[in-house]
Amino acid sequence: MESLTSPEAGLTGLFLSAFLAATLLPGGSEVAFVAFVSWQPASAWTALGVATLGNTLGGLTSVWLGRRLPEAPAGRHFPRLDRWMKRHGAFTLLLAWLPVVGDALCVLAGWRRVPWGPATLCMGLGKGLRYLALLVWVG
Repeated sequence: MESLTSPEAGLTGLFLSAFLAATLLPGGSEVAFVAFVSWQPASAWTALGVATLGNTLGGLTSVWLGRRLPEAPAGRHFPRLDRWMKRHGAFTLLLAWLPVVGDALCVLAGWRRVPWGPATLCMGLGKGLRYLALLVWVG
């Protein structure tokens, strides 16, 4: 059995933190990411991949939930976000890492039936660049 203070347990916790932070649940994985990288600097690139994967899968969960919503008239609930989504499509998900707005973008992408491939690529890229910026900041 692995220790709760092992790097593997830390990466598991980081994945869960990143996944849950990207769903509609409140929370932020940035603190967990910075803490892990500060504790295990040799595993920084692994942490970047794990956090990006977890956060992207969490965001895709929100997209999936959005696809479960009944279709409604365009722009009724989030008119500004809806217009932006209609104009830029999956590229709006480059900003899925933003607090509060990012969750709405993911649900809206699902509701607007943005294709899975472009949604995953744009969301993963945006979220990965955010963690990369944190990695550079931590130094």
